[in-house]
Amino acid sequence: MRLVLVGCGNMGHAMLKGWLAGGMVTPADILVVEPGETLRARAADLGVATAADAASVAAFAPQLVVLAVKPQVMRDVTAAYRPLAAGGTVFLSIAAGISSDALKDMLDGAPVLRCMPNTPAAIGKGLMALYATGDVPASMRDFVERLLAANGVVVPIAEEEQMHAVTALSGSGPAYVFHFIEALTAAGEKAGLPAEAAATLARQTVYGAACLAFDSDETPGRLREQVTSPNGTTAAALSVLMGEDRLTRLVTEAVEAARRRSVELGS
Repeated sequence: MRLVLVGCGNMGHAMLKGWLAGGMVTPADILVVEPGETLRARAADLGVATAADAASVAAFAPQLVVLAVKPQVMRDVTAAYRPLAAGGTVFLSIAAGISSDALKDMLDGAPVLRCMPNTPAAIGKGLMALYATGDVPASMRDFVERLLAANGVVVPIAEEEQMHAVTALSGSGPAYVFHFIEALTAAGEKAGLPAEAAATLARQTVYGAACLAFDSDETPGRLREQVTSPNGTTAAALSVLMGEDRLTRLVTEAVEAARRRSVELGS
């Protein structure tokens, strides 16, 4: 499978490292197109061929082009790749908000897939939501799923409209967790802990709880109950967080705000 990666910023580079480490492709299978000299050199350090522009892409004859560029430059970037559509090249976009219809319009009707990754993909712990248009060959869809699995868990999405909710929940979600760690750290300091100790306790508590939630057969609700003794310290804290569904309502409002913004960016 010959693959072109367009854009090698933080997410593109993280995904590329995962693909190579997972053995789904070899360096000889990949051409990275990146105008930034520093980012291009970083990609070259992984052993792949690189180019500053799309001039050599046609000769490379890729079966898959991965578009890892920002939504606001997508139309300008894709103009150089339109000729590949006639040869049956499939395109995979990781840009938030840009619909498959819009991508097809930019790419002369080529088959397209959309992926919404999140930043833990950088360490192979990402969530990779994947939507494919009906004209993507089954063999290519299967290959892309296996390729993205090198970066984390792949969740196929049947209805494209759901990608807005995916963006709001898992795409933006790591930032919510990072802020919770910040808040937990600040609360620890206010409770009398040294800053360094509070930061370590907050990070490890969130990490350990997340690992337990992932590995356990119990639901998060049941795990919460197991920690909570009647009239104990945890119950006192949860009465603040859960009273009148306070935290649930706040998180729901946050996710909805992100979902609405995703819709706006795509319109």
